[in-house]
Amino acid sequence: MSSRIEDYGLIGDCETAALVGRDGSIDWLCWPAFDSDACFAALLGDRRNGRWRIAPADQITRSSRRYWDDTLILETQFETADGAVALIDFMPPRGKASDIVRLVRGLRGKVKMRMELIIRFGFGNDIPWVKRSEDRSALLAICGQDMTVLRTPVETRGEDLTTVADFDIGADETIPFVLSYGPSHLPPPDPIDPATALQETEDFWTDWCGRSTYRGEHRKLVMRSLITLKALTYDPTGGIVAAPTTSLPEKLGGARNWDYRFCWLRDATFTLLAAMNSGYTEEAMAWHNWLLRAAAGSPANMQIMYGIKGQRRLWEWEADWLPGYQGAQPVRIGNAAHAQLQLDVYGELIDVFHQSRMTKLQLGEESWGLECAVLDHLADVWDKPDHGIWERRGDPKHYVFSKIMTWVAFDRGIKSAETFGFKAPLEKWRSLRETIHRDVCAKGFDSAQNTFVESYGSRLLDASILLLPSVGFLPPSDPRVRGTIAAIEQHMMRNGFVLRHDPREASDERQPIEGAFLACTLWLADAHVLAGNIEKAQVLFDRIVKIANDLGLLAEEFDSDVGRQLGNFPQALTHIALINTAHNLDEARISSEKPAMQRSQ
Repeated sequence: MSSRIEDYGLIGDCETAALVGRDGSIDWLCWPAFDSDACFAALLGDRRNGRWRIAPADQITRSSRRYWDDTLILETQFETADGAVALIDFMPPRGKASDIVRLVRGLRGKVKMRMELIIRFGFGNDIPWVKRSEDRSALLAICGQDMTVLRTPVETRGEDLTTVADFDIGADETIPFVLSYGPSHLPPPDPIDPATALQETEDFWTDWCGRSTYRGEHRKLVMRSLITLKALTYDPTGGIVAAPTTSLPEKLGGARNWDYRFCWLRDATFTLLAAMNSGYTEEAMAWHNWLLRAAAGSPANMQIMYGIKGQRRLWEWEADWLPGYQGAQPVRIGNAAHAQLQLDVYGELIDVFHQSRMTKLQLGEESWGLECAVLDHLADVWDKPDHGIWERRGDPKHYVFSKIMTWVAFDRGIKSAETFGFKAPLEKWRSLRETIHRDVCAKGFDSAQNTFVESYGSRLLDASILLLPSVGFLPPSDPRVRGTIAAIEQHMMRNGFVLRHDPREASDERQPIEGAFLACTLWLADAHVLAGNIEKAQVLFDRIVKIANDLGLLAEEFDSDVGRQLGNFPQALTHIALINTAHNLDEARISSEKPAMQRSQ
């Protein structure tokens, strides 16, 4: 597998998504939904593990690609010695079935084309039974509960467990290929009209983007990030997956390969702010309602992540038959971190409810009851060690950011009660807020280095503490905040990008063998905006913009030594951070007031 992570583009229908390579190959697809077994898994091994490629049969002399304006319609153009052709890929708005439409459109000359379709369910392990439909109009691939249906006017044939087709395309001709999914016990999904589907898809995305209120300097990139977040939303529930992929490595050839096809509470407030400040109230409300349902029940059982429908059992296992992306093993399905204690999520949950009220979202009566139950539980556990925002798999510690977010939980609970007149044990909450603040300042600050640190008793830094001023724990003018920013710039930057973990750490499990975490670089930019250092913030923002791929998509991390994107792709948290920093920069340049994206305090 030779494609770089950034060589892929995203298509989706707000219930599932696929990655399309520069060479016209769809190498990753989860059907029927984000958390399902993959139908194509070539991204995690060699291309016999499932892919769908349509491309010129002869040598390609030049290629280019683009999204159609503000849509998720991806067009890849290929040129050969004989002519030029466009491959138009998209997933129409979900009807009764999920469809991938691929239109081969001749631009000039006559080009010989070849299609190769390798259907493999179960992450490349399960070979389906392939047969013609009774009327011979479709090709059915059936395996267990799953069925795909291929419809095209081009004649296909089987070769070595692969469906292939060879055909010519002339100028102004269009040849469609439609692959649909359906449960194997039901009749095949009804055919769709490809031309109508194209128009409906363009209309859907154009209308949706037209609702955006963002008019800032970085509109093109912000809109691409907003479209990406919409594509990563499971529309029936409002849940937003962290990424549509699993096991793309944080280091090439390494073992830090996690399944990100789940919804993290960690991202909650950032997501809400990105949606609300861009005009997407409906999406913000859907995300809030997903959070409310997912976290319902005993606060003691609240998890850091859930499935797209609110599933709680996300057992982790390894697909040992897959060699992994460029040899990075193991390939993990599920995520064992779902069972960890991470105290920061309590703060994120209470903060997202407070921000929702401050932005005039109409919350149900049950919201305040849940918040009070959460804070009652947090009063008993805030001083326990946990696994931290980065989901450490070693022994729990007293992570500084976790403690800061417990402070946020009580602070926002107090402010919601005061602002909206809710009944609450305010004296108890105020006392706990003060106790936590003193505890963090006494045990989480290293006066010798003039910086807050990763955990109590440690001298190491952690990029999450860059969020300290944005959540209102201390003002950006505080010398301890300025010292923390300076320390991170001195010790935690690689080639201009911020690492998550302190490179001075000597432990094999903790050393920064991964790439720079892109959201953290944007968090540093936000800290500079709050401190009034707009030009420094702009430099960091521009640095992130520069490494986005040609379609405006970003992964989780970046290896600046080799110039490669790393980690699961595209990454929701990176795009959320980009949107929020763009808002911050725009607001800072036109107003002397605090940036719009700073959390209400």
